[in-house]
Amino acid sequence: MEYLREAFCNSFENALFEFMYSTGCRIGEIVLLDKESISLESRSAIVRGKGDKEREVYFNMRYEIWLRRYLEERMDTNRALFITERTPRRLSIAQMRYVIKRISSRTGINKSIHPHQLRHSYGTHMLNNGAPLEVIQNL
Repeated sequence: MEYLREAFCNSFENALFEFMYSTGCRIGEIVLLDKESISLESRSAIVRGKGDKEREVYFNMRYEIWLRRYLEERMDTNRALFITERTPRRLSIAQMRYVIKRISSRTGINKSIHPHQLRHSYGTHMLNNGAPLEVIQNL
């Protein structure tokens, strides 16, 4: 994880990666997120998941810092939380995968990193820190 963090080039990459890692969200949930879905006060977000169900996810302070920087740099009015770098359009799943692949290629690690691996890393991190399996499954 630290090699990946060292490979970030901008606040967009930091914010996207840290959201994936700190919330354990599916990539399909992330692409649908709007800025209004985020609460910096409670460090949480409402995401729409499988079966069109809404759930609340929580993020860490590291993500809050990078999100604030990313949003301060944006000069657009797009509702989407994560937008393309050149033109302000909502990122697609394929574009998000490409960003993660681009970051992982900069690390020099001979292993390709995929967004779903970050979801598994989130679960493993929580399990290693004593969270009950039932809680992790609900999150």
